[in-house]
Amino acid sequence: MTLYMAMTILIACLMIAMTIHVLSYSGFNKAQKAWFIATFASIAFCSAAEFAAHCGYYDSKFKIPLTILTVLQFSISPCLAMLFAGALGLKYQGRIAVAYFGVNLLTEAISAPFKFIFSFTENPYARGDGFKIYIAMYCVSLAYLLVALVIAGRRFNHRDIGTIFMVVVVLVAGIVPMTINDELHVAYLAVAISSCLCYAYYNDLVTQDMNAELLNQQKRIAEMQMKITTGLANLIESRDGETGKHVARTSEYIKVLVEDCRAEGVYADVLTDHYIELLYTLAPMHDVGKILVSDKILKKPGKLAPEEYEEIKKHAVFGGDVVRQVLAGVTDEEYLSFASDIATYHHEKWDGNGYPKGLKGEEIPLCARLMTVADVFDALVSRRCYREALPMDQAIRLMKEKSGNHFDPKIAEVFLKHKEKYIEIRNRIGDNDLPTDQ
Repeated sequence: MTLYMAMTILIACLMIAMTIHVLSYSGFNKAQKAWFIATFASIAFCSAAEFAAHCGYYDSKFKIPLTILTVLQFSISPCLAMLFAGALGLKYQGRIAVAYFGVNLLTEAISAPFKFIFSFTENPYARGDGFKIYIAMYCVSLAYLLVALVIAGRRFNHRDIGTIFMVVVVLVAGIVPMTINDELHVAYLAVAISSCLCYAYYNDLVTQDMNAELLNQQKRIAEMQMKITTGLANLIESRDGETGKHVARTSEYIKVLVEDCRAEGVYADVLTDHYIELLYTLAPMHDVGKILVSDKILKKPGKLAPEEYEEIKKHAVFGGDVVRQVLAGVTDEEYLSFASDIATYHHEKWDGNGYPKGLKGEEIPLCARLMTVADVFDALVSRRCYREALPMDQAIRLMKEKSGNHFDPKIAEVFLKHKEKYIEIRNRIGDNDLPTDQ
């Protein structure tokens, strides 16, 4: 008696725990949650009915209610596999479960008065000559569950084979001894443990798929963001008389520069893989504000007048505004802020004489300080509508002279130390405007 009670309490606790998890888990829809809860509640009910049948109340006054309870138990328990299969998302499970329950209920109700499947005696219930019918219905249901697991496993690339094996082992260990020896009544414990194993593994498979889908969505978003930034940047460069290779070159410069800085221990605590990826992705947006600058000024072949220069300087402020207008709603705040900082502050200078805000030293965001070095270098060695490209040795000399006033001296030092890498990029992604006297 104590053993029956202990098993019943254990099964009830397991099923309550499973139900709480189902209700709190976001990976299942309402229908799946209902199926799981119905499964766990049915297991707890059948276990409690089994305990009631063996608790010693077999007086004549209890025979009718106990008979009704056992009929329900024997009708529901073969349907447990159908209920769980419904939670796996198989079609028509509601109809199949109801139909199978109806067949079992009809069989049990008809046989109960004739004590064909079971009867209550002085030693709880005794198995009748037709008890094998109940065992057969149970086995059909379990076989159905295994088939359902295999079918449902197709969408998980059959990663649930381990679950099927565990379920078979546990069920065989619990049910086979009970069919051989009617003194053993551990079938529902085996069913409860198996349902926990099935649920835990299925839950893990669903979580894995949710994570995989999330990663795919993030990848698609990242690709979309890259196409937006690159496409917009190339549009701006074409207005500025460029071919779009300035965007490609500066992106390559910035990636190499930031990796060199990290390798040299310069701002290494900030330059994480995530930071580098953001910088490489958003570098093309640095001149996006030029879209709001007049073509008359942007393409002027000669030197700009003071008022024209003031007008073109506004592209830095415009850049931050354009970034937020274009990317708002398709990315997060970190991405927006990073892109805005690059577009707004890449013309600031280390000594405070830059624009638009005259920031000084480390007041300038690190991403903008890195962008400045890459942007200025490419501007020096590239032809513009108002001047020819500088020879490489002269450009490198100017980069060195600007260290500590225009550029962050630490970043400039790293650039100069590895200048051959940037020269190689410029030669590889050229546009036939580089002078030959290098």
